[in-house]
Amino acid sequence: MDDQHIVPIDEISGEGSSGHDQPAITMEMEQRFSKLLDEGGKMGAALGTDHPPAKIQKVRVLLRDHKHFVKYFEPILVSLGPIHHGKPKYQLGEKHKLILAYAFVQGCGCGESKKLLYMVKKEIKQLRECFEEEVTEKYDDETLAWMLFVDGCALLQYIFFATNDKLKELNMKIDCVTFPLVQDLFLLENQVPYGLLKLLMRYSGKEAELSESIERFIGIIAYQPTNPQQKHEQRDPTHLLDLLRTRLLGNRVQKEEESKASSPDQSYRNVQELKSAGIQLKRSKNNSYLRNISFTRKFGFYPGYLWLPPITVDESTGTKFKNLIAYEMCPDFFNDFGISSYIYFLDSLIDEVNDVKDMRKAHVLHNFLGSDQEVADLFNKIIGTDFVPNTGAYKDVKFQIQKYYENSWMTWMSLFLHDHFNSPWTILAFLGVLLGLALTAAQTWLAIFPHLRDNAKK
Repeated sequence: MDDQHIVPIDEISGEGSSGHDQPAITMEMEQRFSKLLDEGGKMGAALGTDHPPAKIQKVRVLLRDHKHFVKYFEPILVSLGPIHHGKPKYQLGEKHKLILAYAFVQGCGCGESKKLLYMVKKEIKQLRECFEEEVTEKYDDETLAWMLFVDGCALLQYIFFATNDKLKELNMKIDCVTFPLVQDLFLLENQVPYGLLKLLMRYSGKEAELSESIERFIGIIAYQPTNPQQKHEQRDPTHLLDLLRTRLLGNRVQKEEESKASSPDQSYRNVQELKSAGIQLKRSKNNSYLRNISFTRKFGFYPGYLWLPPITVDESTGTKFKNLIAYEMCPDFFNDFGISSYIYFLDSLIDEVNDVKDMRKAHVLHNFLGSDQEVADLFNKIIGTDFVPNTGAYKDVKFQIQKYYENSWMTWMSLFLHDHFNSPWTILAFLGVLLGLALTAAQTWLAIFPHLRDNAKK
């Protein structure tokens, strides 16, 4: 038998044997017990109200098995950070980054640029902590510092050039610095710490300009105009993808609504069903945050209005939302699943091509992707799969829609109007019939009471 170190359990419990036989554990079990205490302590600390920012990490296994994983989660042109660094297919992207980084340090001046590198090296321990250990373990501090320095400088310079119409100054093909590069900046596995960007901006000599360019750039990606009066997230973002999420959702956290809104059996209905019940789609008036969904009734009665924020669908929409959903699924990111819940709600509205068509007509969806069928397929087959939303989100909206449906009189009236007056021609025909009936009734009345006609002539 192999010799094993036997440890009495009282050495762990801190109690004596008290004269009784005590079970013994091996060194291996003691190590496991220590690990349990260590991991349990970490998890217990994470249950507090203040959670540390999520670390930059790989996409979860659930999404990595997706057949479109490479298309939606891996860079097209350029790698940022350590996860995809050094892969042969990004060699051209490495050259582009060096061009951009050179332009950035040139703008700072030689002395300042050396100071930038020094500060990154000085803070490399803290910057390393922003990543999951497995994605940085093969890089020493020197290599990681240089990688982050180049990536951070290149990223800031690209955003500055893109928002100031100066990309042509880079002497690079325009197809290499537009769509593919922009898409690569918002991949979960392609993020760099926002603290790195703040560090570089602070010592660049043009912090205000660079910070403003990031705000404008995120506004462009989110299809939201930048409003200097509007207050955004107070805390520092984790990275650009986190900043985009905040811009799309707004600062308000979605709180799960009380049980009063969950009592009816709420089933999801697409746009066509809502339309047939007399519920019309309207564009939200106040702002374009994705949380801004509500339901009202005209005069508190009929018809019903479902207010939705506008969404623009283009080639980047699938990638953008898949990575935002993947970010919300990170085990160390404590959040309200705001993006996932919005996509789940939108997917319930879109079942077929006519749903997309009606959303376009209501100006709540702008289609720059292609056909309406492509948009429907995007939500039904690509974005709206492989995730779990916050079931408490939009409960009040669903509750109000359900109450509307449960009013049988309004539902009957809506169906009648929808079935018989769903085009201008049927409405005109109906008005013509009414006019004809009115004239016939008038003629009959005058025929029965001719003295009224004679008096009218006098």
